[in-house]
Amino acid sequence: MTHAVAEKPAIHETGTSMFVNGLFPRRRSLVIAVGVVLGFLLAYAWSPQLADDQIGFNAADAMLGHNALTTPIAGVTSGVLFAFVSGLAGSFTACNVMVLGAVGPLVGESALSRRESLARMARPIGWLAVGMLPLSALYGALVGVFGTHMPQFSTTHSPGLSPRIIQAMTDFGVIGVVMIVLGLAAAGVVPDPLAAISRRFRNAPLILMGMLIGAFLIGRPYPLFGQMFRSAAQHHNPLYGAAAFALQSLGNIVVMSLIVLLISVVLRGRAGRWLAAEPARVSALTASGFLIAGVFAVLYWDVRVLHLMGYIWFPTAPWH
Repeated sequence: MTHAVAEKPAIHETGTSMFVNGLFPRRRSLVIAVGVVLGFLLAYAWSPQLADDQIGFNAADAMLGHNALTTPIAGVTSGVLFAFVSGLAGSFTACNVMVLGAVGPLVGESALSRRESLARMARPIGWLAVGMLPLSALYGALVGVFGTHMPQFSTTHSPGLSPRIIQAMTDFGVIGVVMIVLGLAAAGVVPDPLAAISRRFRNAPLILMGMLIGAFLIGRPYPLFGQMFRSAAQHHNPLYGAAAFALQSLGNIVVMSLIVLLISVVLRGRAGRWLAAEPARVSALTASGFLIAGVFAVLYWDVRVLHLMGYIWFPTAPWH
C-alpha cells in the first residue's frame, strides 16, 4: 500500500539522520514555498524597535530592577547575572529569534519517540546545550583575552559596511545558509549533509544545532549584548568571559525550551498520535522550521542590511 502523503526518493536512505527520517512530504514544493514565504514575511515585517526596545529592554529592566542599557555593570557577579538576564530578555530579538527554528525539529523528535516523562522529553534540549555551551564559553574566553581589539567592542558608528556589520552579516548569513540546507534535506530535496556522522553518533544533528545557537553571539549587535561584551573585554578575565557568554546562551534558549516542553506535553494526546502515524508530517514540520529561520537570517542580516546601506533594494514595511 502506498503512502497517501509521502514518498521515498531514491537519493536517500530511510532515516539518514535525526532531522531526515527518509519519508518526505509528497507536496514538498508547497512545504518549501511556505517556509520561504514565511521567512520573507518575517524579515519584511520585523521591527527592531518593538523587539529590542519595547520587549528586550523593558524585560531586562524589570528583571534587573534598573535601566539595563544605561546602568554600568558593577563587577563580575553583576556581569554574570546581567548575562543571563540579557540573554533571556533578548529571546525575541532578530539575532536570536532564529532559535525558534529548532522548535519544529525538537517537537518532531519528541512526537516520534513517544517519550513519557518530562525528563526524557528534555534530553534533546540537553544535547543542544552540549553543542552550544562549549562554543559560547570559548568565544567568551577569547573576548576576555582579546576583546578590546575585536570589532564588537567598538561603539563608533561609521557610514558603510563597518567591520562590526561585516562580522554580523557573515555570521548570521552562514548560519542562515546552514539552516536552509538542513531544511531542504528534511524536505528530501538535497542529500542529508549529516548522514555520515549521524550513523556514528545519533545526536550529532542536535549538537550542530546547539553550535549554531552558540554562534549567534559571534555576530550579535544587540545593545545589551554589546554592554556585556565590553564588560568582559575590559575585565581581561577569560573565566568571567566564558561564564558570562555561556549564561547568555542559556538565557537565549529558555523560551524555546519552554515552548518545546509545553508542545511536547500536549503532543502526548491526539496531536502526537497524528504526527507519529505519518512521519512525513514530522518532515514537513522540521523542514518548514529550518527554512523559515534560515531565509529570515539571510534576508534580514544580509539582503536587508545591504539595502539599508544603499547597495541593493529590499521592500520596507510602512511601519519602519
